[in-house]
Amino acid sequence: MTDEKRIERLSAMLKRRGIILPAFEIYGGVSGLIDYGPVGASIRRRVIQNWIEHWTINGDIVEIDSPTITPENVLIASGHVGEFNDLMTQCEQCSSAFRADQLVEGYHPNPDILVSKEIDEILTAEKIKCPNCNQSQWTSSKPMNLMFGTKIGAMKSSRQAYMRPETAQGMFMLYPSLYRHFRQKLPFGAIQTGKGYRNEISPRQGMIRLREFNMAELEYFIDPENPPIIDLSANKEKITLIPDPNGNEHKEIRITLQDAIDNNVIKDKTVGYFLSRTWDFLIGVGIEPSKIRFRQHEGSEMAHYAEDCWDCEILGEHGWIECVGIANRTCHDLLSHEKHSNSNSLRAWREFDEVKVENKEILAAKTSVLGPMFRDRAGSVLSALENLENIPDNLPFNLELDDGSNVEITSEMVEKKMINNSIAGEWFTPHVIEPAFGIDRIIWHILDHAYEEIEKEGEKYNLLKLKESVAPADVIVLPLFEKDGMGVTARKLNSQINQMKGVKCLIDSSKSIGRRYARADEIGVPWAITVDHQTLEDGTVTIRRRDDQKQIRMEINQLLTLIDSNMVSTLF
Repeated sequence: MTDEKRIERLSAMLKRRGIILPAFEIYGGVSGLIDYGPVGASIRRRVIQNWIEHWTINGDIVEIDSPTITPENVLIASGHVGEFNDLMTQCEQCSSAFRADQLVEGYHPNPDILVSKEIDEILTAEKIKCPNCNQSQWTSSKPMNLMFGTKIGAMKSSRQAYMRPETAQGMFMLYPSLYRHFRQKLPFGAIQTGKGYRNEISPRQGMIRLREFNMAELEYFIDPENPPIIDLSANKEKITLIPDPNGNEHKEIRITLQDAIDNNVIKDKTVGYFLSRTWDFLIGVGIEPSKIRFRQHEGSEMAHYAEDCWDCEILGEHGWIECVGIANRTCHDLLSHEKHSNSNSLRAWREFDEVKVENKEILAAKTSVLGPMFRDRAGSVLSALENLENIPDNLPFNLELDDGSNVEITSEMVEKKMINNSIAGEWFTPHVIEPAFGIDRIIWHILDHAYEEIEKEGEKYNLLKLKESVAPADVIVLPLFEKDGMGVTARKLNSQINQMKGVKCLIDSSKSIGRRYARADEIGVPWAITVDHQTLEDGTVTIRRRDDQKQIRMEINQLLTLIDSNMVSTLF
């Protein structure tokens, strides 16, 4: 069995069972767009809910929700208008467009770091053929911005905007509100989940590269001079890291995260902390530990805003795929938005351990002279004098006001004084650590890792061994037959279970009980309850475990108590 055939069978099952399907299929579909069907939408919702609960449990991180349409000036400040590009090339024979770095993947260990000229040289030297027409003549690769443009408003009054390429900018816009919410105390963070949009040049690999996708991002604001105290010594598990080789050969190492921090493999302790929390989340939703690694970006690969960045890559049928990026964005974003918006609200206050005393020379205004001289402009002149940083050696001099105009200040208007200032602290721009999760990619790998093909007693069937926390339902009720009151009892039991907080129950009464067990196994429901003739006689049911098909018989009320208290697994 080849990996390709396994992907085909997995994809067919996901489509057949309403998990993942092509979008707009009756119109031929659209590359880079997918639908989550009835089962898939439940899995997606549960994965996202797991993610939200994972990050908000300690109280230092809150959830926000901001618009998906973003004004252009915000994305100019963030760098996306100028920097958010992929290199594109076209086949001169058939005019098909491709991401240039994808075409040279087999000819360079890390095509992401290549510039246009380097990619063009590889395309020519290796005579790389077009996947569509098999020719090997290419245009020069050039950058293409990946954002979807749109307009806010109508006609001439409209303003340029884009569908957001990430959720991060919405959280930076809300920083002043977050700072107030946390009572002006760092560190704190905000999370946001939702749609992101990137006009990918050549989407491929199903859920791996989409044009509309589910994101989950966290922005954690810290004081770089007083970072959070991090202790990961309790976690003894060794994790695979690939540090930046700095010109040497890439090399995997197995090491605990605390040792990686102590040995300066991970230089930023806060980044190390988020690597640890990311590992915990992925294991919790069903990713195989041996198929996770963290790879540090090379210097030439680093995003324009990042000081350090690690990709969490997961191994699946498509090879090692980046699913999470954990970056130290420093103060780039907040400083840039302050500059472009002319705002000073994106800062935090840092108190000194001891009050500092500063001797400072100032120009003290003689208000009895300034008032009559400047009349209605006197207030602006006084403000400009108070904010004057460099005291001129000689008078008179020209003083620039906030409106850009200048006035002459003479010795009759001011006098030089020395004052003592007591300084208790200072304003600074926080740094930001950002873990950004590609939810669709993670869901694909959850499904990939959970998918098993089993042969038993000459029959083949599929099994999704999903973690209970991300399964589309907690339990399914199966009446043996829709007669003699079994269907009525099953529907009553289904209703009772669904009234429990946080528990989801399905019911299936179509075709044979064997076919229904198989359907439940294929969508990953961990527990199946069978209502049969004996149920009508003594109030007992059969409960079956998905992973090994073991069954036991028990009384309905006892089972309901176990389901309500999340203790069903104690039965076996």
